[in-house]
Amino acid sequence: MLSRIAESLFWIGRYVERADNTARLLDVHLNVLLEDQWVDEPSANASLLTVMSVPWEGPVSRGDVLHSLAYQQDSPSSISGTLSAARENARRAREVISTEVWESLNTTHMQVDRWARSPRPHDYFVWVRERAAVVWGLMSATTTRDDAWYFMELGRSLERADMIARLLMTRNLEGTTGPNWTTLLRSCSAHEAYLRTVRALVTEEKAAEFLLVDRLFPRSIAYNLERAETILQQIEGSEHGRALSNRARLSLGRARTNLEYRDVREILTDLTGQMQEVQRACATASNLIRDRYFLPASTTLWSQEAL
Repeated sequence: MLSRIAESLFWIGRYVERADNTARLLDVHLNVLLEDQWVDEPSANASLLTVMSVPWEGPVSRGDVLHSLAYQQDSPSSISGTLSAARENARRAREVISTEVWESLNTTHMQVDRWARSPRPHDYFVWVRERAAVVWGLMSATTTRDDAWYFMELGRSLERADMIARLLMTRNLEGTTGPNWTTLLRSCSAHEAYLRTVRALVTEEKAAEFLLVDRLFPRSIAYNLERAETILQQIEGSEHGRALSNRARLSLGRARTNLEYRDVREILTDLTGQMQEVQRACATASNLIRDRYFLPASTTLWSQEAL
């Protein structure tokens, strides 16, 4: 597969997933601000921007957070920016994606401004999640399970692991008590799956363990790290490529086993530090994948950026 097309497919996966998870994270954050009467809102907002790797100066208002993470068109960290970037990458890879996927991404791009003007941010976030689900459903239904599918899945798996880690970091936002574990499970569409699997009321340790290391739930961090490892094994390459692939798999495998073979109480003691380790592993793997499969940054038609 041509490297420019592989890169576009990889970033379609990342950007669609980033929009979905950013909508989930912002929805949780705004609910916490509304429900916690003791919240220090400027500190909580600034802390969230730090979690999302967005630079900021001075006091941060709720409007600043929404502008930076929801509405800013030219930012790879905002919902609007990522949906536009996903559409641009789909245009570059038009010859290998289905008509249904292209039309879905293009329609989403065309409608985002109208939904972003909604007076209720929650409505916008729900729409984003629904559009992401439509895009992924069409991808799953219309894409042959070849390298095109693998690169989109690889991007999605890395982005999802990274973004779930960021979502869990909101438990320790400065200036607020953070969302409770039931809220976090619901924001990940995991509450019903948790109840069916654990068959117990939501507790901190059990909920954290489910979102961190459950092998069957598709939004757990361990599931997505292992999925990315498996895909890297399946993508064909030269000896040099396999060496880079092995290094990427090693980075992901270390992060995964660090979670799977550590007592969940130890992880909760240093939740922010452990989630930053997951983010570093995903960033390292992404850089190695770029070096192996994609054109040098100076020759790409579209400047790709990660959180």
